[in-house]
Amino acid sequence: MTENQEPISDLLDGLVTKAQSGFFTVHTSDGDFVCQVRGRLKQERLDTDLVAAGDRVRISLIEEEEGVGMIEEIAERTRALARLAPPPHGRGSRRWDRSGYLSEREQVIVANPDQAIFVLSCAEPPPRLRLLDRLLVGAELQRIPAIICANKIDLVSREETDDLFGIYPTIGYPVLYTSAVTGAGVDDLRDVLRGRVSALIGPSGVGKTSLLNHMQPGLGLRVQEVSQATTKGRHTTVVPQLIPLDVGGWVADTPGIRTLAFFDVDPEELDAYFPDIAPLVAGCRFSDCTHAVEPGCAVMEAVELGKVSEHRYESYVRLREEHQKLADMYWWGIQ
Repeated sequence: MTENQEPISDLLDGLVTKAQSGFFTVHTSDGDFVCQVRGRLKQERLDTDLVAAGDRVRISLIEEEEGVGMIEEIAERTRALARLAPPPHGRGSRRWDRSGYLSEREQVIVANPDQAIFVLSCAEPPPRLRLLDRLLVGAELQRIPAIICANKIDLVSREETDDLFGIYPTIGYPVLYTSAVTGAGVDDLRDVLRGRVSALIGPSGVGKTSLLNHMQPGLGLRVQEVSQATTKGRHTTVVPQLIPLDVGGWVADTPGIRTLAFFDVDPEELDAYFPDIAPLVAGCRFSDCTHAVEPGCAVMEAVELGKVSEHRYESYVRLREEHQKLADMYWWGIQ
């Protein structure tokens, strides 16, 4: 496939289902084609991936090679599940160029997802709620609707599931309660995925594969094979792939998002991405309140009164501290 090869057809609309090493699998009404990007589209230096799984594109077909095409047009993204791209040598999450300025790049995990499904188990392993809160902030940052899937409900009582996840529907995040063992909630999960592009996210051992196999035989195993193939060697390599659903739509497993580092976010902005904290900020005595030590803080008062969950508040504080350290490193680096 070269730039000089002539197209043999009018442009076809397509969905990028896989992106790896400059080659892109594009699904169209005429089938799947392996494509590269036309050189004229690469002229501008970007701080994000030019093409990613989930992008809508238009392609031409190449005369000399069957099943091969060229990406001629890339539609504007409406949103993207993304993270701060890992540095080339795997050290740290941010780096500076020779002039001392912060050099950041966004790595797109899935472009244009309709929703993100965050899967955690109620037990074995115990749910990591701080990780969940971090992922929810990432979804808020990217304006992606988020749904929580609490799996393995057969291992705990209803009271325990309510204690773990009951806070989330009250702040706007629907929770699906499922069990791959009993089949509970699997139909609800199928309905949520139907006809949509969904990013499926969760740590190992939470039962994603079993859930997907119960919903669509063989689906979970295929997702697992893709996940294993993309996480061999360094875990910084992410090659997401969209997999078609029998009920319509696509699902993508996203192992790299477990090490999420946010791209282009300041510590002062983080409270805006906590729906249970953001409405309280205007009531703080100081406009630059960090909600950690200041007197007259409406957020800390709400925590004391039980109006804001303690673990949600702790998640906010931890993220704020992390991003403040990164901001301090940045200002130190450019002095």
